Amino acid sequence: MTLKGFSKLDKQGIYSFLDKNNIDYKSYEHPALFSAGQMDSINIPDKDKIVKNLFLRDDKKKNYYLVVVPIDKRVNIKKLSANIGSRRLSFADEAALWDLLKLKAGSVTPLGVLNDEEKKVTVVFDACMQNRQIGIHPMENTATVFISFEDVLSIVQSHGNKTIVCSLDE
Repeated sequence: MTLKGFSKLDKQGIYSFLDKNNIDYKSYEHPALFSAGQMDSINIPDKDKIVKNLFLRDDKKKNYYLVVVPIDKRVNIKKLSANIGSRRLSFADEAALWDLLKLKAGSVTPLGVLNDEEKKVTVVFDACMQNRQIGIHPMENTATVFISFEDVLSIVQSHGNKTIVCSLDE
């Protein structure tokens, strides 16, 4: 996939990007959500396909990871660090989230790596999402886009960010 037409940080820019690249998606507008726990408060279909995103860093703040898992999955961060061959992991701060992905807390999405000009962020996907649709934010937490996992993976890889697809079962 050759990426075309990404220039804006807002959701309209993402919609234009998806359209220009002929990527199938369905979007739903909703009130702003700031955590996965608030998802029950909105009325959209296929809530079970929505993912949550954890923005992590290693203990030296040299390596950053965006971990994408189903919304109801718990992640054992200690086990994850061993699974992906990383030093000890913890949550990255909002300043790093903005500096690297130009995203605010609550709006985290794997599409945020399109803003990672230096390709510093590795995206880790739970393997259980393969061959299905997933629901992600389009750079803002006021909408959810349903798109195939394979399209999201292809977008991230085509941008040049490293990806890891592995089982994240506890």
